[in-house]
Amino acid sequence: MGEEVARRGSGSSSAGDGHVKLKKELGLLEGVAVILGIIIGSGIFISPKGVLVECGSVGMSLVVWSLCGLLSMIGALCYAELGTTIPKSGGDYAYILEAFGPLPAFLFLWDANLIFVPTTNAIMGLTFGNYVLQPFFPNCDINSYAVRLLAAAAICILTFINCYNVKVTTRLQNLFMVTKLLALVLVIVVGLVVLCMGNGQSFSNAFDGMSTDPGQIAVSFYSGIFSYAGWNYLNFMTEELKDPYRNLPRSIYLSLPLVTCIYVLANVAYLVVLSPYEMLASDAIAVTFANKTLGVMAWVMPLFVAFSAFGGLSVHIMTSSRLCFIGARHGHFPLALCGVQMRHFTPAPALVYLGLLSLVYLCTSDIFALINYASFIESSFILCSISGLLYLRWKEPARERPIRVNIVIPILFLMICGFLVFMPLYVKPIEVGMGILITFTGVPAYLVFVYWKNKPQWALRVIDNFNRFTQKLFLALKED
Repeated sequence: MGEEVARRGSGSSSAGDGHVKLKKELGLLEGVAVILGIIIGSGIFISPKGVLVECGSVGMSLVVWSLCGLLSMIGALCYAELGTTIPKSGGDYAYILEAFGPLPAFLFLWDANLIFVPTTNAIMGLTFGNYVLQPFFPNCDINSYAVRLLAAAAICILTFINCYNVKVTTRLQNLFMVTKLLALVLVIVVGLVVLCMGNGQSFSNAFDGMSTDPGQIAVSFYSGIFSYAGWNYLNFMTEELKDPYRNLPRSIYLSLPLVTCIYVLANVAYLVVLSPYEMLASDAIAVTFANKTLGVMAWVMPLFVAFSAFGGLSVHIMTSSRLCFIGARHGHFPLALCGVQMRHFTPAPALVYLGLLSLVYLCTSDIFALINYASFIESSFILCSISGLLYLRWKEPARERPIRVNIVIPILFLMICGFLVFMPLYVKPIEVGMGILITFTGVPAYLVFVYWKNKPQWALRVIDNFNRFTQKLFLALKED
């Protein structure tokens, strides 16, 4: 499907190997905007509660936030090497495929498209819905169905915009990036003013009540890691970056230190204004913060946060769809999903598919269960990608590496990821067990749909008819 669509479009982006490639439309500014846009989404406005619950103390929660930023920076350095050594779109999928072969890569794709990509979309959509409705229900619980309906509307609208035009999407993201930063700057400035007035009781005996259970501490990192999630998502779009050897690492180096400083200062501001008990009792921390400090102007905070979550959702939909697109191009997902919209070269079938799957995850409004569910699986495959970096260092030492980090960095990151993946096994057995179970369901799917080449003629006809139908559908929509 992809090849025919590309031939009929203007400005063909076909590669020499016959694969369709997306246009190189992202420079350094757009790269930074993508990373900031996806990291600073909904997490910083909901995750402080999740970190504090598991840590048990104010001091340890700030340590976790700082370490999550450091961990993300270390990981980003490793991914800068991976992204310039293997300059292909698809991120972890491309790296695992290169290092370990098709089955592990397929399992990553399977989990990405069944768990952490649509789950993250659902989390961001639910956060958007919560913050939009919060001003209208200040003293009572918000109806969960109303929140889900707004989340579904946001996912559908942004899926349509991403299908329509990449340039429109990136311009929208640049606009929302400003609102994200304004919201956080407002929180930080107000918090520092309150601190200068002598209000900092939350920091007295900051480590009292701290959890000493290693598994519990590891789980606390999941909420923090979720807030930093996205530092590796620009690697999904390497194919669309102008001069990726320079712009990929530069985008990472500019974005991560800035995000870490903002996040730590925002958490300090929250804790200056709100007691730990108030934070744990709130489902919309930024709104509770604004109600205590901004008076009649408190309405601006949920507006800023809603825009922030909306923009983060837009970036996540854009970047994650490229993963599905690349997987289909390699034959690991139905060929129809690697189709490209003809006029603007957007992966419309992949976007629509992930949009529909994201709507399924709105069946629950328990954001923190979704966070733990997604973070475990994503951390597991980041662990696999870093293992691939070390394996390729050993297997192909002479391979060209435009960026080559000190070997200590990936080893350290591998050890930390291993701790975060394996320690929560006994703390959150249901979430971890379900994640492992879904991962292993990918093995028979791989054997049947990918590995088994000599399928019966009837099965081949069904697959071919499905691809032809989808191709004709998208071509008909374009002609209309």
